[in-house]
Amino acid sequence: MNRLHASMDGEEIQCSKIHYNLPIGQLISIAVEKENGYIAKNGALCVNTGKYTGRSPNDRFIVDSSSVHQHINWNKANLPMTMENFDRLYSKVLDYIKGKEVFAFEGFAGADKEYRMPVRVINEFAFQNLFAQQMLIKAKTEELNDFNPGFTIIAVPDFKADPKVDMTNSEAFIVLNFEKNIVLIGGTKYCGEIKKSIFTVMNYLLPFKGVLPMHCSANMGQNGEVTLFFGLSGTGKTTLSADDDRRLIGDDEHGWTDKGVFNFEGGCYAKCINLSQENEPQIWNAIREGALLENVVIDEATGEPDYDDDRYTENTRAAFPVEHIENSILEGMGGIPKTIIFLTADATGVLPPISRLTKEQAMYHFMSGYTSKLAGTERGIVDPKATFSTCFGSPFMLLKPQVYAKLLGEKIDKNDAKVFLVNTGWASGSYGIGSRMKLKYTRAMVRAAMNGQLDEVAYITDPIFGLAIPKECPNVPNLVLNPPNTWYSIDEYYRKANNLAENFGSNFKQFEGVSEDILEAEPEKMLEEYII
Repeated sequence: MNRLHASMDGEEIQCSKIHYNLPIGQLISIAVEKENGYIAKNGALCVNTGKYTGRSPNDRFIVDSSSVHQHINWNKANLPMTMENFDRLYSKVLDYIKGKEVFAFEGFAGADKEYRMPVRVINEFAFQNLFAQQMLIKAKTEELNDFNPGFTIIAVPDFKADPKVDMTNSEAFIVLNFEKNIVLIGGTKYCGEIKKSIFTVMNYLLPFKGVLPMHCSANMGQNGEVTLFFGLSGTGKTTLSADDDRRLIGDDEHGWTDKGVFNFEGGCYAKCINLSQENEPQIWNAIREGALLENVVIDEATGEPDYDDDRYTENTRAAFPVEHIENSILEGMGGIPKTIIFLTADATGVLPPISRLTKEQAMYHFMSGYTSKLAGTERGIVDPKATFSTCFGSPFMLLKPQVYAKLLGEKIDKNDAKVFLVNTGWASGSYGIGSRMKLKYTRAMVRAAMNGQLDEVAYITDPIFGLAIPKECPNVPNLVLNPPNTWYSIDEYYRKANNLAENFGSNFKQFEGVSEDILEAEPEKMLEEYII
């Protein structure tokens, strides 16, 4: 019987066989031989995750212990589980894997050695262990000697919870325990649960060290200037940060220290529905041998991935190491950000495609985290749905939103960072009437923001949202920049804008103790008499 320590307190996990840090090629071979994996023509390993093709937010729990109780922002995203219920479920999981071969990977979350956390991931399936290898930062050989994990993730997809006995909401469960430094994942094969669990752990721990954890992409220009891209899945973080003219630091999870930013990960987890070589060449080229494709349809005749086929889900994913992105920054670190981009995919079509924010507006929109949730990102989402997700990542932010917003405001002030809100959603009308903003226009606007071209143009102020809208932008028609100009009915535009402004206000009522200057950034409805 093989044994390994599960956590800092020395608890042991017993298995029939433990495969430590297997080479990627060996994991792929096992996945093909035993787990119905398939090698696509481009060399990527393709798997189907079955019932669960996205995160299960209603199945994530935090163990309510004395050390975390006062700090957690308990809500429908942060559900409590008692230590007693955790121990019962944990015991079942340990019994389940006693007779199994498992795969263990040891690496780090966090590229900055001052703040990184050693992580051990124990998987029932080889393809999930491959995912862990591609997404975490690999340890050097000497770092594996006497490796002591700060957190251990145990992922057993074929173990199903009994909701009545285990006090879960379904057969699936994701449970974070900060007392025992363990994450339990079961009932779901979706790899994203592994990645997001460790991200959530880092988001809880780092603010106590003065570090702002961020759900964002980051890249660096030729002169070393760093840009951050905040946004939920489907808003374009990965696509827009993968720029041929800039070097990628990371595509999803970062920390901002007094010295600069650092990537939490060693890889990228990109949405690939409707992926094209023309629009996203860096991601397209990164999907090759060693990469993992989730729920992508493969043409049986040619072996080619069909990125336009959504028969399994619109949330098709590709996981690959950051070195697969040409010109990426392998050390995963950069300097102090000078430009911050908030991304939203607004299905109402009323937010401008780009606007400049004051620090107070930035904190307001950061706490609001508005977007339209796109189909497939979570189970049950079919049409775009308006949502507010605090800090552009509410399910992963365990502390009160004011903690993260205060850190952001301090860093904007201290470093004189410029902040822009970019709408990658709909234009010329709402979803179903208008059309998605053209990627080439969005890229042009983002590049103009990063290189300072938008510092030199005149602005107008949106009468409802108070946003500063540039009157011109290189390589973008002026008409596109101000949404009312593109709508079939200006009155219908203002009705929709009023509705969205009201939604912003209703959502923000949940936040207590917010300063008046931030509250002044709240949108104001236009009086009805001005709308015909």
